[in-house]
Amino acid sequence: MTLQVIGAGFGRTGTLSLKMALEQLGFGPCYHMIEVFKNPLASQWWVDAADGNPDWDKIFEGYNACVDWPAATFYATLADAFPEAKVILTERDPEAWFRSTQATIFPLATPPDTDAPFDQLFRKIIARLFDYRMRDHDHVIDVFNRHNAEVRRRIAPNRLLVYEVEQGWEPLCRFLDVAVPNGAMPKTNTSEEFGQRFGGPSAKKPG
Repeated sequence: MTLQVIGAGFGRTGTLSLKMALEQLGFGPCYHMIEVFKNPLASQWWVDAADGNPDWDKIFEGYNACVDWPAATFYATLADAFPEAKVILTERDPEAWFRSTQATIFPLATPPDTDAPFDQLFRKIIARLFDYRMRDHDHVIDVFNRHNAEVRRRIAPNRLLVYEVEQGWEPLCRFLDVAVPNGAMPKTNTSEEFGQRFGGPSAKKPG
């Protein structure tokens, strides 16, 4: 298993649309948080990674790319582990991103404190990034902006694409050196679609 593309962007920056686009371009299967929900063992594997014992071969077996959380938290480690992989930082307007998180993946002031593997994953890999203050507007946006700036600093410019999915196929295909396909860029997982997929705004599952 060798990852060809590593997504460094936080959830709710168009990561599911990017997953679909990468798969359409031949870089699939692409790992996304929805893959965690498909595999009952995956949450514990990510908890192990958060505790300093990652098994990337096991986690990414059969995958050629990864985007979204939980992988985005480990983008720097993954970039070192797969030095030939290209890195894509998905971004969007910080205020729009914050509003989207509050309507979808951060509906609770604090994450559930249980031993369930997914709850541990959420606390250790996502909530910890925000000091467990996911409803604090200024703090959450500051973490978002600092993360994006750090990705720019850490990843060599010739290896990094800073990308908004609204930009469409051209910059993505140019970066990956593939032909632009016919048809529009995939666009999915709006806040409304998220609610339908995960049971409404009370759902805690990221996407």
